[in-house]
Amino acid sequence: MPTEILMPALSPTMEEGTLAKWLVKAGDTVNSGDLIAEIETDKATMEFEAVDEGVISELLVAEGSEGVAVNTAIAILLVDGEEAGAKPTAKPKETAAAPAPAASVSAVVSSVSPQPLAEKGDRVFATPLARRIAKQNGVDLGAVSGSGPHGRIIKADVEGLSATAAPVATSTAPAAKQEIASSATSDSVKAMYADREYKEIPLNGMRKIIAGRLTEAKQTIPHFYLRRDILLDELLAFRSTLNKKLAAREIKLSVNDFIIKACALALQDVPAANAVWAEDRVLQMVKSDVAVAVAIDGGLFTPVLQDSDTKTLSTLSTEMKDLAARARDKKLAPHEYQGGSFAISNLGMMGVDNFDAVINPPHGAILAVGAGKRKPVVGPNGDLTSATVMSVTLSVDHRVIDGALGAELLQSIVDYLESPIAMLA
Repeated sequence: MPTEILMPALSPTMEEGTLAKWLVKAGDTVNSGDLIAEIETDKATMEFEAVDEGVISELLVAEGSEGVAVNTAIAILLVDGEEAGAKPTAKPKETAAAPAPAASVSAVVSSVSPQPLAEKGDRVFATPLARRIAKQNGVDLGAVSGSGPHGRIIKADVEGLSATAAPVATSTAPAAKQEIASSATSDSVKAMYADREYKEIPLNGMRKIIAGRLTEAKQTIPHFYLRRDILLDELLAFRSTLNKKLAAREIKLSVNDFIIKACALALQDVPAANAVWAEDRVLQMVKSDVAVAVAIDGGLFTPVLQDSDTKTLSTLSTEMKDLAARARDKKLAPHEYQGGSFAISNLGMMGVDNFDAVINPPHGAILAVGAGKRKPVVGPNGDLTSATVMSVTLSVDHRVIDGALGAELLQSIVDYLESPIAMLA
């Protein structure tokens, strides 16, 4: 029988994507491993490979279609001389696509098979958005079958459900976690500006995901903020010396490279702060995987520098430049921008003195870095002098890191940046 090719889940959090481009047409013969489409997620454009060989009978989703839900049939494949018109079948859900080690991803040939209801006391696996919609509608997630990867409940599974369609959620959910619904709708906002000229810009997938994640972060994560000024003169002199030595290798270290290294080492010095929130527990990481925000057209990426504590400054610099370049081209693989326990957002290079960054869940903290500027300071002997001062703000998830622990982490970061030679020890 003809086989449905389904929209794959190219990352653990993907619920929908854009079918950017078909690389085949109806009637084409494909072999396993052949590229058949390009799919845009919220983070990257990835190539989609065929798993089975056969003939493409029909393309069910038009090129350029946005918001195509995971596990939606996008094409029909005829295998072993099958004829068009027969009822399509789908392979078991266990073959659902997961991120491939390489940049390309294997095509999914799967079906949305019902998952067993969660037994009482079992953990229900659902995306944050699905949980939010379920709470708003009074839906018990334990009674919902998940169609996402590995049976995870996604938005499409709970949309349209209500308390009458599924058991009402019990009072086990704390009242404090109820979502704050916005009263502003697209129509109401547009009506407010009906007499003004404006340009309407539809949200792409990336902006929708960013908006959803940041809203969730500010509503559900108890942020607190720690601020310090860092004296940079010793680091700047040390950086200049190193760059002269590295010039022959065409390596030029940036201040941001030192910040990445300092944060990575500080996470090792304060291991309890090298942690992420996992809903009913905290995961304390062994290595320092540091994410760094990179601005791109229409949004941002946070590529992750794994094992940053064990890498040299020159290695970190080279890797960061490569990740940033591929992030701007949307060519990062999922494993290159997922994970990490700590993030850095540096707007100092844009002249921003200081700011508060929003934590990227499940990270335990994020460091907001401002510009280094010449300012008057009181010297060690009480005399008034000047120094290059950089303001930083550490945003901390209070569920993961308490105040004293956050202060200890920030102090360690300051110590490394003010005495940078210690990073080479």
